[in-house]
Amino acid sequence: MENQTDQYINLLKKLIEAPSLSKEEDQTATIIQEFFGAKSIVTERIKNNIIVRNAYFDLQKPTILLNSHHDTVKPNASWKKDPYLALVIDRKLYGLGSNDAGGSLVSLIAAFIHYYHQKNLKYNVILAATSEEEISGKNGVELILPELGDIDFAIVGEPTQLKMAIAEKGLMVLDCLTKGKSGHAAREEGENAIYKSLEDIRWFSEYKFDKISDALGPVKMSVTVINAGTQHNVVPDECRFVVDVRTTDAYANDEILETICKHVSCEVTPRSKRLQASGLPEKHVLQLVAKELKMKTFGSPTLSDQALMPFPSVKIGPGDSARSHTADEYIELDEIKDGINLYIKLLKKLLD
Repeated sequence: MENQTDQYINLLKKLIEAPSLSKEEDQTATIIQEFFGAKSIVTERIKNNIIVRNAYFDLQKPTILLNSHHDTVKPNASWKKDPYLALVIDRKLYGLGSNDAGGSLVSLIAAFIHYYHQKNLKYNVILAATSEEEISGKNGVELILPELGDIDFAIVGEPTQLKMAIAEKGLMVLDCLTKGKSGHAAREEGENAIYKSLEDIRWFSEYKFDKISDALGPVKMSVTVINAGTQHNVVPDECRFVVDVRTTDAYANDEILETICKHVSCEVTPRSKRLQASGLPEKHVLQLVAKELKMKTFGSPTLSDQALMPFPSVKIGPGDSARSHTADEYIELDEIKDGINLYIKLLKKLLD
């Protein structure tokens, strides 16, 4: 198994050393495509997304999607190591994207190839290595879903310490505008938009939605940006602020937005309503397999491409989400080995 693991670690090293910021993933897409090509496995490429189907794909069978992403965020200024140098120290592989989500991606590729040539599987298996996940872009998984056909459920590779996220929070970012009336700050005139906005800002900080998700807890709203005023002696006639809303499977995004608009006086404009929360039904086969394998399950507060999938899904993979987007990001080599083994065990329960 060690030699098999090594080839996927080497693949990850190549991915780390090819810059792949969101919307600039052409090099890593080519590396993944060439890796499959060297094994005589046919791929389909749509922009920077690579799609592979198992050898005995049968349209009469249900289908499992295996998905992870190969784009990365921009390295922050705190990196001490070269983010584009794959460096192994004390069995830790350092480099941008090593943890998020390179370890999960190469482990999923290993599990897919393990079953690629097998006949008489219960499910078809599609693997999609996708782009633009870090920005929830429209040319990533959302672009290719219509090309994949019917998907029964998905396993999304993200660093979760090999725990299974059976639910994931969604996201709405709201641009809010409070209008007042300008005037001279020295006189009793005008209507201060900052003061007027405070009532709505207080509502966002204090309001509690009635329904609480068993897996994800309550909906969370945070005011994160405020902009107002032009100079010290002018009463501001506008105050703009941004609200980060982490949604749960207890509500659709439209329901949450409707409630917000009923309670605040400011203008509310969602940047998008497409990033929905997800939750796996209690009796779903993935829940049953997780119990059989004695896997820990949890609800994830962080966003992934699950938010764009209109079918049941879980999130699981090697590595630790706490390392994502941090300086000197790394994944342990043993985590990759364990990830490959767990994905193979999980798929065996589903496919045999």
